Amino acid sequence: MNRNVLVIGGGIAGIQASLDLAERGHKVYLIDKSPSIGGNMARLDKTFPTNDCSTCILAPKMVEASRHERITILVNCELTSLKGEAGRFKAKILVKERVDPLKCTGCGECENVCPVIKPNEFDEGLGVRKAIYKPFPQAVPPVYAIDDEACIGCGLCQLVCDANAIHMNKKWREIELEVGAIILATGFEEFNPEIKEEYGYGRYKNVITGLQLERLLSSSGPTQGHVVRPSDGKEPKRIAWIQCVGSRDVKCQPYCSTVCCMYATKQAMEIGERLPYVERFIFFMDIRAHGKGFEEYYLKAKKKGVNYIRGRVSRIIEEPETKKLILKYENTEQGKAGELKVDLVVLSAALIPPKTNKKLAEILGIELNEYGFFKPKDPLSIVESTRKGIYLAGSSTMPRDISDSVALASAAAAKVTELLGYENISEEKDIPEIKIEKEPRIGVFICHCGLNIAGVVNCREVAEFAKKLDNVVYVEEFSYACSNESQERIREAIREHNLNRVVVASCSPRTHEELFRNTLKKAGLNKYLFEMANIREHVSWVHASWPEEATEKAKDLVKMAVAKARLLEPLEEYKVKVFPSVLVIGGGVAGLTAALCIANLGFKVYLVEKSNELGGITKK
Repeated sequence: MNRNVLVIGGGIAGIQASLDLAERGHKVYLIDKSPSIGGNMARLDKTFPTNDCSTCILAPKMVEASRHERITILVNCELTSLKGEAGRFKAKILVKERVDPLKCTGCGECENVCPVIKPNEFDEGLGVRKAIYKPFPQAVPPVYAIDDEACIGCGLCQLVCDANAIHMNKKWREIELEVGAIILATGFEEFNPEIKEEYGYGRYKNVITGLQLERLLSSSGPTQGHVVRPSDGKEPKRIAWIQCVGSRDVKCQPYCSTVCCMYATKQAMEIGERLPYVERFIFFMDIRAHGKGFEEYYLKAKKKGVNYIRGRVSRIIEEPETKKLILKYENTEQGKAGELKVDLVVLSAALIPPKTNKKLAEILGIELNEYGFFKPKDPLSIVESTRKGIYLAGSSTMPRDISDSVALASAAAAKVTELLGYENISEEKDIPEIKIEKEPRIGVFICHCGLNIAGVVNCREVAEFAKKLDNVVYVEEFSYACSNESQERIREAIREHNLNRVVVASCSPRTHEELFRNTLKKAGLNKYLFEMANIREHVSWVHASWPEEATEKAKDLVKMAVAKARLLEPLEEYKVKVFPSVLVIGGGVAGLTAALCIANLGFKVYLVEKSNELGGITKK
């Protein structure tokens, strides 16, 4: 039985499944049809209900996947055929690449000379890109891609490429992979609201979708995080969200898209923090705050001034001169018709299955449900498809939020290991550690985080300040310290400047500390000779209105981090033996399923239930 695994879809679910499988010794092929992994989560600014930076959660996982010796990432790919059975599949993959990923240095000279400009689909059409492009700053792999439909074949990019990575006439190639199992993590697409003509999407520039607003909010977006009206570039004073656009609608999608209530709430709160004077209105049918902390999140938004109106908007009319929008609606709580004039309307559009699902289902020999998502084997096995050996993760079966997507990805990975077997893997060979000199040689790296930090903090001033601190021998600034290119630069700097301590001034150590520590380890430096200064959450996000004071505070935090770094000493990790057995408390459906899965992996399981029979609530 072949223990290799093919994961189709490089969003957060596909990445998590790949990492879980690789850690269990499986060789993983992670493929995606776009030029980078990251999926829809890479487009988001923050996540609910914690308001954590989306990229800060995603980017370290993307980098980890790209570094893992048992994960091969293939982008610009699609599955063309599948033969065989569970444990012995043969999958043919069409690789559509004109840029050699092994030669491309990501310098960007090709993009600079490209004469073609077209709407950028990553920015949901609000920004532009060239025919040769990198989707976003933290793209993995950090390689440029050519849009064959937009390319005019002028060859300028090929002429300026010193690395000889671009081959305009290169034919697409087909490869065959032998795998034992497949995980589908194909995600979702956003419903096109043009079908709902009453809202004027596509006719009125100031009617946008939720994903478009995410790109306006993002520091890597077309407006670098400034929320403005597309019609005139001015900040809106009043914004309205319309929920359930295309979902819970018998003429479109009858199902609930799960995430819309919470992401509209998140966006309204985020805009309130950035632009306190903006009035915010959310038109809803029902608020579905079913997740952990969601109800509290919704109540918090109400306290912060978000106006929730239970009602349906029947029509939007644009004022020709001002481009303001007049919403005609019925307030279903009061039983009255109303009218509201706003500057910007955001449509919380339905999440729908990707158009490629039908073709993919035919190739894989599995079933779709009535909505076009992949059909699970049965309600109690939602990560198993209708064909043995093919598993489902994330939003491949229905719209899901990020935490549910990650949980199901890990569940799908567990089922794969249950099928193919668990293997004790040999530990990675560590790179020999650099012998540490007594005198600290500290490198300081300042992250701009797009405009998340640099929009408030004068990063150049902080960098110049850091250069004058005792024992600091090297300072460098990055647009995004979490990107693959920046991680490589840190490794190079450690070698070139004989650094024996590293300080990174960026965002939260909660999401990034392990990423940077692993970078030190790859460079041969003990990973505990590292310190972080959180100049985003502790500075730019909380002192956005006081840039001068924020810059001074950032200097103080860097100074403290450097002072601590001087005292750091190498640490050794010790391993202890564990009992290879598991205690499962609760004999309901969840407990029984977990116990069976773990037992099938070869581990001893103790299943404890307080009542005199198994089955839990389902028996009642």
